[in-house]
Amino acid sequence: MTDHPADLVTTAELDRLTAHMSDRLPAYLADLQRLVDIDCGSYTKVGVDEVGAWVQAAFGELGMRVEVTPHETLGDTVVGSLGKGTGGPTVMLIGHMDTVFDPGTVAERPFRIDGDRALGPGVSDMKGGLLAGLYALRCLRDLAQAGDVPWPPVGRVIYVSNPDEEIGSPSSTPIIGAQAADADLALVLEGGRANGDFVSSRKGIMDLELRITGRAAHAGVEPEKGRSAILEAAHKIQALHALNGRWPGVTVNAGVMRGGTRPNVVAAEAMLQVDIRAVQRAALEEAEAAVRAIAAESSVPDTTCEVSLMGRFWPMEKLERSGRLVEHAIGLAGQLGFPLKDAATGGASDANTTSGLGVASIDGLGPIGGNDHAPTEYLEVGSIVPRTVLVAGIILAAGRDPVISAWAEDRRARS
Repeated sequence: MTDHPADLVTTAELDRLTAHMSDRLPAYLADLQRLVDIDCGSYTKVGVDEVGAWVQAAFGELGMRVEVTPHETLGDTVVGSLGKGTGGPTVMLIGHMDTVFDPGTVAERPFRIDGDRALGPGVSDMKGGLLAGLYALRCLRDLAQAGDVPWPPVGRVIYVSNPDEEIGSPSSTPIIGAQAADADLALVLEGGRANGDFVSSRKGIMDLELRITGRAAHAGVEPEKGRSAILEAAHKIQALHALNGRWPGVTVNAGVMRGGTRPNVVAAEAMLQVDIRAVQRAALEEAEAAVRAIAAESSVPDTTCEVSLMGRFWPMEKLERSGRLVEHAIGLAGQLGFPLKDAATGGASDANTTSGLGVASIDGLGPIGGNDHAPTEYLEVGSIVPRTVLVAGIILAAGRDPVISAWAEDRRARS
């Protein structure tokens, strides 16, 4: 690779960033406690919007222009932007504000620090990463105020703080897509893997709902007049699970099944919710077609099935340009004194959206954590400073990389 990261960001600059972030660590931890101690499950609008109000203030403190897109039932999406988008690449940061936890969770297990671990609902997924992006920008501003780097150090920074990632980003995906049209690279701030890896590829996910309609009848008196939707669902479940192994890296799972009303009634209705995952977009499309074909066929006569799309993330494939970001991240981590590797994972995130639109994307750049979505979710306090400095270093390197600058020139020429 030309222009190795060591040639773009000096060790002295990383040392200064580390010193700035080390000084800010107590403030980071105080902010982490503030955000974790808000019940902000995806459907708890008041809590997500409380986090959003905090984010708006943080964006404002950085001098960002702030745009809020309201939503009637979900939280509002908050976007901050900085710079005019000329003279360098546009860097997009994404961090979500919602968690998977119900109201009352914070009262049961509020934020606390136990040894080198911070604990609490959403501490890793993803309040830690949301803050890492903000503090990375603050550290870069510190360097700019000292006259060491320009502010911003790239043509433009876009930071999307979205309210609904844990339910597939239904309201924020169009906003992310619109912002990504002006971006040259995307850094998604989900927590680092438990072993420290960051993410360069993710499976795509599609959730489909199958609603089966049969015919009710008395199960004891005249069952022959009935057409069991539950029996038809059972046939479809077997056929769906038989798709596993047909394509490399594709999984199909009927994870939810409901149907019927009473044991003495032949079930007139049943419902299946099906999860499909694939490494490549073409395979995901083929698997979807196969599921829809199964839905269209009936083993029980006179039953019908309607299919609806619940949500979809196209695969985050490791684009050629994303490989450039991977090398920068690994090289900078080496300068900072810790090993780093990229990995593939089966879970989806907003990086699937940016990557699917052709934007060079890497993910899992937040502090190291684990046990996401569980009562034992944690964040490694010792990883906060180096991982935040890593994010700052990637932004700084992107602004100086002539290859990435050429991406920006190409994008502007096409627009």
